[in-house]
Amino acid sequence: MRELTYREALYEALDQSMKEDERVFLIGEDIGVYGGAFGVSADLQKKYGRDRVIDSPISEAGIAGACVGSAITGMRPVGEIMFSDFVVLCMEQLVLQAAKIRFMFGGKAKVPMVLRLPGGSGTGAAAQHSGSYENWFVHVPGLKVVMPSTPYDAKGLLLAAIADDNPVMFFENKQLYKTKGPVPEEMYTLPIGKSNVVREGKDVTIVATSIEVIRSLEAAEKLADEGIEAEVIDPRTLNPLDMEPITKSIIKTGKALVVHEAAKTGGFGGEVVARIIESDAFAYLDAPVRRLAGLDMPIPYNRNLEYHAAPQVENIVEETRKLVQGVY
Repeated sequence: MRELTYREALYEALDQSMKEDERVFLIGEDIGVYGGAFGVSADLQKKYGRDRVIDSPISEAGIAGACVGSAITGMRPVGEIMFSDFVVLCMEQLVLQAAKIRFMFGGKAKVPMVLRLPGGSGTGAAAQHSGSYENWFVHVPGLKVVMPSTPYDAKGLLLAAIADDNPVMFFENKQLYKTKGPVPEEMYTLPIGKSNVVREGKDVTIVATSIEVIRSLEAAEKLADEGIEAEVIDPRTLNPLDMEPITKSIIKTGKALVVHEAAKTGGFGGEVVARIIESDAFAYLDAPVRRLAGLDMPIPYNRNLEYHAAPQVENIVEETRKLVQGVY
């Protein structure tokens, strides 16, 4: 199968969706003439025109509001927030409107919109452009939250998100844009709300999201050289969360480590740990469930400090090794 970068996979999903359905349009800052801050929308304005690839004013609230209003009236907008940090300016439109409208109107109104949110550290973009805020939206009933880690998942989940009749928060880690992987040419969708076992193992379960999936797989290969076989699970969708593969894995391994880039306090890992404790897997645990997450601090500009603000491969190796060896 041919290989695409994560960026190219997202572009192809947007292109195919727009070609297939005239209701799909894009809106965001610099997504037209410039092709997007990270090049995802590339030449789509040339292909589909300014009415369907809209360069918005510098107003994240305006982007989100345009998505909500147009979705209610039958369009399928895909908004882009240049850096996910600036989603803070969209909270009224997303939390009080998009998430609640279908419920408040008894299902007679739908909000089929997608908001793309490039985020995460590692690019030297400093404190106001490097955040990971996905768990804010996991907490909001009515919003779906998606975090693909591979080009294959990125295309399939973006196509599914655009086809969904509910608002979808689509988080993309900036460091993933250049990563490559096999991606089919045809349109395909992956189910929203289905976890993926990306590596099988017998000694410990690692549940990781986004860029940390890639790091966990690399860590698992290093651990295998020591005789430790780690099973790696990518939820792919944080809300709704599919716990079944996670529970089955922990029943097999008896140990679990949850890894994410966002700050530890109030992070997604706490929700995963709580659900593990509430599940049938609890009786099979022979060690405490551990969390490995970003530091509780704004992301530094200094590259060395930035590197240590989020879990890296060596941190995952160390934490997994201690968990297996019974050192807590």
